[in-house]
Amino acid sequence: MIDHIGIRVSDYELSKRFYASALAPLGYSLMMEGESGAGFHKESIPDFWIKSGVPAPSVHVAFSSPDRAVVDAFYRAAIAAGGTDNGAPGLRLHYHTSYYGAFVLDPDGYNIEAVCHQPG
Repeated sequence: MIDHIGIRVSDYELSKRFYASALAPLGYSLMMEGESGAGFHKESIPDFWIKSGVPAPSVHVAFSSPDRAVVDAFYRAAIAAGGTDNGAPGLRLHYHTSYYGAFVLDPDGYNIEAVCHQPG
Protein backbone atom coordinates (compact mmCIF):
# COMPACT_ATOMS: atom_id res chain seq x y z
CA MET A 1 0.00 0.00 0.00
CA ILE A 2 1.28 3.47 -0.85
CA ASP A 3 1.43 5.98 2.00
CA HIS A 4 1.96 9.07 -0.16
CA ILE A 5 3.24 10.24 -3.52
CA GLY A 6 4.87 13.48 -4.65
CA ILE A 7 5.31 14.97 -8.09
CA ARG A 8 7.30 17.93 -9.42
CA VAL A 9 5.35 20.64 -11.23
CA SER A 10 6.58 23.45 -13.49
CA ASP A 11 4.05 26.08 -12.30
CA TYR A 12 3.39 25.54 -8.60
CA GLU A 13 0.50 28.00 -8.19
CA LEU A 14 -1.28 26.83 -11.35
CA SER A 15 -0.92 23.18 -10.34
CA LYS A 16 -2.03 23.90 -6.77
CA ARG A 17 -5.26 25.50 -8.08
CA PHE A 18 -5.73 22.66 -10.59
CA TYR A 19 -5.43 19.91 -7.98
CA ALA A 20 -7.53 21.76 -5.40
CA SER A 21 -10.37 21.87 -7.95
CA ALA A 22 -9.86 18.53 -9.68
CA LEU A 23 -9.52 16.49 -6.48
CA ALA A 24 -12.36 18.17 -4.54
CA PRO A 25 -15.03 15.77 -5.89
CA LEU A 26 -12.90 12.89 -4.57
CA GLY A 27 -12.94 14.39 -1.07
CA TYR A 28 -9.42 15.85 -1.20
CA SER A 29 -8.40 19.28 0.04
CA LEU A 30 -5.18 21.19 0.58
CA MET A 31 -4.02 20.29 4.09
CA MET A 32 -0.60 21.85 4.41
CA GLU A 33 1.93 23.89 2.53
CA GLY A 34 5.57 24.62 3.19
CA GLU A 35 9.10 23.92 2.01
CA SER A 36 8.10 20.37 1.06
CA GLY A 37 5.35 21.67 -1.23
CA ALA A 38 1.56 21.41 -1.05
CA GLY A 39 0.04 18.34 0.57
CA PHE A 40 -3.50 17.28 -0.27
CA HIS A 41 -5.44 14.86 1.87
CA LYS A 42 -8.67 12.91 1.95
CA GLU A 43 -8.38 11.52 5.44
CA SER A 44 -5.95 12.19 8.26
CA ILE A 45 -2.62 12.88 6.51
CA PRO A 46 -1.60 14.37 3.17
CA ASP A 47 -1.00 11.55 0.73
CA PHE A 48 -0.61 13.51 -2.52
CA TRP A 49 2.07 16.20 -2.78
CA ILE A 50 3.17 18.68 -5.42
CA LYS A 51 6.44 20.59 -5.36
CA SER A 52 7.96 23.09 -7.76
CA GLY A 53 10.61 21.60 -10.02
CA VAL A 54 11.28 19.91 -13.32
CA PRO A 55 8.39 17.57 -14.18
CA ALA A 56 9.14 13.89 -14.72
CA PRO A 57 8.86 12.57 -18.29
CA SER A 58 5.91 10.26 -17.56
CA VAL A 59 3.62 10.04 -14.54
CA HIS A 60 0.26 8.34 -14.07
CA VAL A 61 -1.61 8.73 -10.78
CA ALA A 62 -4.99 7.04 -10.24
CA PHE A 63 -7.24 8.17 -7.39
CA SER A 64 -9.82 5.76 -6.01
CA SER A 65 -13.45 6.84 -6.26
CA PRO A 66 -16.35 5.47 -4.22
CA ASP A 67 -18.73 5.50 -7.20
CA ARG A 68 -19.09 6.39 -10.86
CA ALA A 69 -20.80 9.72 -10.22
CA VAL A 70 -17.69 10.93 -8.40
CA VAL A 71 -15.52 9.83 -11.35
CA ASP A 72 -17.76 11.96 -13.57
CA ALA A 73 -17.52 14.92 -11.14
CA PHE A 74 -13.71 14.60 -11.01
CA TYR A 75 -13.54 14.70 -14.81
CA ARG A 76 -15.77 17.79 -15.07
CA ALA A 77 -13.85 19.59 -12.30
CA ALA A 78 -10.46 18.72 -13.78
CA ILE A 79 -11.46 19.91 -17.26
CA ALA A 80 -12.95 23.12 -15.80
CA ALA A 81 -9.67 23.67 -13.89
CA GLY A 82 -7.67 23.59 -17.14
CA GLY A 83 -6.99 19.89 -17.56
CA THR A 84 -6.94 18.25 -20.98
CA ASP A 85 -9.14 15.28 -21.82
CA ASN A 86 -7.20 12.02 -21.97
CA GLY A 87 -10.17 9.66 -21.76
CA ALA A 88 -13.74 10.66 -20.87
CA PRO A 89 -15.54 8.81 -18.06
CA GLY A 90 -16.54 5.31 -19.05
CA LEU A 91 -16.03 1.60 -18.68
CA ARG A 92 -12.61 0.21 -19.54
CA LEU A 93 -13.56 -3.41 -20.18
CA HIS A 94 -10.01 -4.33 -21.20
CA TYR A 95 -9.07 -3.96 -17.49
CA HIS A 96 -12.15 -5.67 -16.00
CA THR A 97 -15.94 -5.56 -16.27
CA SER A 98 -16.47 -2.93 -13.55
CA TYR A 99 -13.48 -0.66 -14.27
CA TYR A 100 -14.97 2.84 -14.66
CA GLY A 101 -12.40 5.57 -15.09
CA ALA A 102 -11.69 9.04 -16.41
CA PHE A 103 -8.32 10.40 -17.48
CA VAL A 104 -7.15 14.01 -17.59
CA LEU A 105 -3.74 15.52 -18.34
CA ASP A 106 -2.73 18.07 -15.71
CA PRO A 107 -0.88 21.33 -16.57
CA ASP A 108 2.43 19.41 -16.88
CA GLY A 109 0.97 16.59 -18.97
CA TYR A 110 0.73 14.06 -16.13
CA ASN A 111 -2.01 11.48 -16.65
CA ILE A 112 -4.36 11.86 -13.67
CA GLU A 113 -7.19 9.37 -13.28
CA ALA A 114 -10.20 8.75 -11.07
CA VAL A 115 -11.35 5.13 -11.02
CA CYS A 116 -14.22 3.18 -9.51
CA HIS A 117 -14.08 -0.63 -9.41
CA GLN A 118 -17.66 -1.10 -8.16
CA PRO A 119 -20.38 -2.45 -10.46
CA GLY A 120 -22.85 0.10 -11.91
